Amino acid sequence: MRSRVLGLAASAALLLSACASVSVGRDFDLATFESKVQRGVTTQADVQAWLGAPVSIGTDMEPDGSRYDQWTYYRGTGNLPDLQGGNFTMLQIKFDRRGVVQGYNWTGRQ
Repeated sequence: MRSRVLGLAASAALLLSACASVSVGRDFDLATFESKVQRGVTTQADVQAWLGAPVSIGTDMEPDGSRYDQWTYYRGTGNLPDLQGGNFTMLQIKFDRRGVVQGYNWTGRQ
Protein backbone atom coordinates (compact mmCIF):
# COMPACT_ATOMS: atom_id res chain seq x y z
CA MET A 1 0.00 0.00 0.00
CA ARG A 2 2.78 2.43 0.94
CA SER A 3 4.63 1.85 -2.35
CA ARG A 4 1.39 2.44 -4.26
CA VAL A 5 0.85 5.79 -2.49
CA LEU A 6 4.44 6.80 -3.23
CA GLY A 7 3.98 5.79 -6.85
CA LEU A 8 0.79 7.85 -7.15
CA ALA A 9 2.49 10.84 -5.51
CA ALA A 10 5.43 10.61 -7.91
CA SER A 11 3.07 10.33 -10.90
CA ALA A 12 1.06 13.35 -9.73
CA ALA A 13 4.25 15.40 -9.28
CA LEU A 14 5.40 14.44 -12.77
CA LEU A 15 2.05 15.41 -14.30
CA LEU A 16 2.02 18.73 -12.45
CA SER A 17 5.57 19.53 -13.52
CA ALA A 18 4.67 18.83 -17.14
CA CYS A 19 2.47 21.91 -17.07
CA ALA A 20 4.58 24.05 -14.75
CA SER A 21 5.92 27.41 -15.79
CA VAL A 22 9.46 28.30 -14.75
CA SER A 23 11.32 31.57 -14.48
CA VAL A 24 15.03 32.15 -13.83
CA GLY A 25 17.09 35.28 -13.30
CA ARG A 26 15.33 38.61 -13.31
CA ASP A 27 14.14 41.12 -15.87
CA PHE A 28 16.51 43.88 -17.03
CA ASP A 29 16.19 46.77 -19.49
CA LEU A 30 18.50 45.94 -22.39
CA ALA A 31 17.29 48.91 -24.47
CA THR A 32 18.22 51.38 -21.72
CA PHE A 33 21.65 49.78 -21.35
CA GLU A 34 22.36 49.88 -25.10
CA SER A 35 21.21 53.48 -25.43
CA LYS A 36 23.48 54.69 -22.59
CA VAL A 37 26.59 52.48 -22.53
CA GLN A 38 29.87 53.95 -23.80
CA ARG A 39 32.91 51.71 -24.09
CA GLY A 40 35.81 53.15 -22.10
CA VAL A 41 33.53 55.62 -20.25
CA THR A 42 30.63 53.79 -18.53
CA THR A 43 31.43 52.51 -15.03
CA GLN A 44 30.14 49.67 -12.90
CA ALA A 45 28.24 52.24 -10.82
CA ASP A 46 26.49 53.50 -13.98
CA VAL A 47 25.47 49.99 -15.00
CA GLN A 48 24.21 49.16 -11.54
CA ALA A 49 22.15 52.37 -11.48
CA TRP A 50 20.51 51.41 -14.81
CA LEU A 51 20.06 47.66 -14.33
CA GLY A 52 20.45 46.92 -10.62
CA ALA A 53 22.87 44.37 -9.21
CA PRO A 54 24.02 41.65 -11.62
CA VAL A 55 22.67 38.12 -11.28
CA SER A 56 26.25 36.82 -11.28
CA ILE A 57 29.81 38.14 -11.25
CA GLY A 58 32.83 36.32 -12.68
CA THR A 59 36.08 36.70 -14.59
CA ASP A 60 36.70 36.59 -18.33
CA MET A 61 40.17 35.55 -19.49
CA GLU A 62 40.99 36.46 -23.09
CA PRO A 63 43.39 34.41 -25.28
CA ASP A 64 45.99 37.20 -25.03
CA GLY A 65 45.96 36.94 -21.22
CA SER A 66 43.81 40.03 -20.60
CA ARG A 67 41.52 39.63 -17.59
CA TYR A 68 38.16 41.32 -17.16
CA ASP A 69 35.53 41.35 -14.46
CA GLN A 70 32.32 40.09 -16.02
CA TRP A 71 28.80 40.89 -14.87
CA THR A 72 25.93 38.77 -16.14
CA TYR A 73 22.25 39.64 -16.28
CA TYR A 74 19.77 37.04 -17.51
CA ARG A 75 16.08 36.27 -17.65
CA GLY A 76 14.48 33.05 -18.83
CA THR A 77 10.92 31.78 -18.89
CA GLY A 78 9.28 28.66 -20.27
CA ASN A 79 7.09 25.67 -19.58
CA LEU A 80 8.30 22.29 -18.35
CA PRO A 81 9.27 19.68 -19.27
CA ASP A 82 11.12 20.77 -22.42
CA LEU A 83 11.02 24.61 -22.27
CA GLN A 84 10.20 24.60 -25.98
CA GLY A 85 8.90 28.02 -26.96
CA GLY A 86 10.66 29.52 -23.95
CA ASN A 87 12.41 32.86 -23.91
CA PHE A 88 15.92 33.51 -22.61
CA THR A 89 17.94 36.74 -22.74
CA MET A 90 21.44 37.18 -21.35
CA LEU A 91 23.69 40.25 -21.15
CA GLN A 92 27.39 39.89 -20.27
CA ILE A 93 29.42 43.04 -19.58
CA LYS A 94 33.22 43.13 -19.36
CA PHE A 95 34.93 45.68 -17.10
CA ASP A 96 38.63 46.47 -16.83
CA ARG A 97 40.38 46.61 -13.45
CA ARG A 98 39.26 50.25 -13.05
CA GLY A 99 35.60 49.16 -13.33
CA VAL A 100 35.07 50.71 -16.78
CA VAL A 101 33.12 48.93 -19.56
CA GLN A 102 35.40 47.45 -22.22
CA GLY A 103 32.79 45.41 -24.06
CA TYR A 104 29.53 43.51 -23.82
CA ASN A 105 27.42 40.95 -25.62
CA TRP A 106 23.85 39.85 -25.38
CA THR A 107 21.95 36.82 -26.58
CA GLY A 108 18.21 36.26 -26.88
CA ARG A 109 15.13 38.08 -28.03
CA GLN A 110 14.39 41.73 -27.45
